[in-house]
Amino acid sequence: MVRACIYFIMKAYPILNPLFHKKETDPMTLPLIGPLSSAKIMRRHPANPVLNPSDVPYAPALVFNAGVTKYQGRYVMVFRCDYGDAESKTLLPSHTTNLGLAYSSDGIHWDVQPGPCFGLTDEEIIRTYDPRLTVIDGRCFMCFAVDTKHGIRGGIAVTDDFERFEVLSMSVPDNRNMVLFPERIGGHYVRLERPMPVYSRGRDRFDIWVSDSPDLKYWGNAKLLLGVEDLPYANDKIGPGAPPVKTSKGWLAAIHSVDIDPARGKNGWEPAWKKRYCAGLALLDLEDPSRVIGLYRQPLLAPEAPYEAEEGFRTQVIFPGGMVLEDDGEVKIYYGAADTVECVAAAHVDDLVKLCLEGGPKG
Repeated sequence: MVRACIYFIMKAYPILNPLFHKKETDPMTLPLIGPLSSAKIMRRHPANPVLNPSDVPYAPALVFNAGVTKYQGRYVMVFRCDYGDAESKTLLPSHTTNLGLAYSSDGIHWDVQPGPCFGLTDEEIIRTYDPRLTVIDGRCFMCFAVDTKHGIRGGIAVTDDFERFEVLSMSVPDNRNMVLFPERIGGHYVRLERPMPVYSRGRDRFDIWVSDSPDLKYWGNAKLLLGVEDLPYANDKIGPGAPPVKTSKGWLAAIHSVDIDPARGKNGWEPAWKKRYCAGLALLDLEDPSRVIGLYRQPLLAPEAPYEAEEGFRTQVIFPGGMVLEDDGEVKIYYGAADTVECVAAAHVDDLVKLCLEGGPKG
């Protein structure tokens, strides 16, 4: 009886004995993904990267993972700044990370403002990063992540001028990659998010969830939207990317995916970088965004260009953070490349919707 009880406990709680869950916790047992390519409809802009560290007057080493939207008649970009020395390939401590600001009349050429626009640090918060911008009812809301001494939290702030921000809510750890829908659905605000259940899984294996709120402060009704197993090109984790945009067929939601290959060695500045990040795409029901009505089963954007796959801090990285639907139907997708620069690619909204519908619903 005692042995049976011990066996049950060890099997039910893998953190106590990973031998019972070797396939779940050992990256060497994960299925490898192999070569990936971008969807043929995607067009990278010839001006890429559209934002480089050298464009920023206060000298960050890396500028990436920006939130981009149209607000008050112009494009707005809030971007992540990490500091260090590109020549020696070293970074300063993470508490120096903050967010920069740029404006544009065409979404390609950017006027970077003289100093950072946002950053939270105190006795508990270590750094602020990865902004996402959504305009709701004429105001600009910014989701962001913070590293703290007690875990990773996701925050929501609102601003009217990008000089003053009011922080509305902060999640419990561990949660990040939050993005807001640009309007209330069923009377509630809605967001996508990526909780990080390390305790129960023993490693990265994170999924996309959806939740809602009556006031942007208190969140609940959480539902699983997509699991890692739903994307054939991911074997490690997935999460939200850019805030969704509304189409006549559904909400277009950009996502990010990660696959690991243990054979990958030194790539970029670090001794080893075994991950590859891609951008993906899903179509969600207009009235019930917890329903995935279309899912493109291949990457929308995979690292291929030199500034994505060969150069920079972490090679083989594409991370979508902004999506703008133009009046002529073009969708601009802004993404961080190699965790070093900011880029943009585009496709027509009808073609993006078609990709998702051809992939079929989740399941």
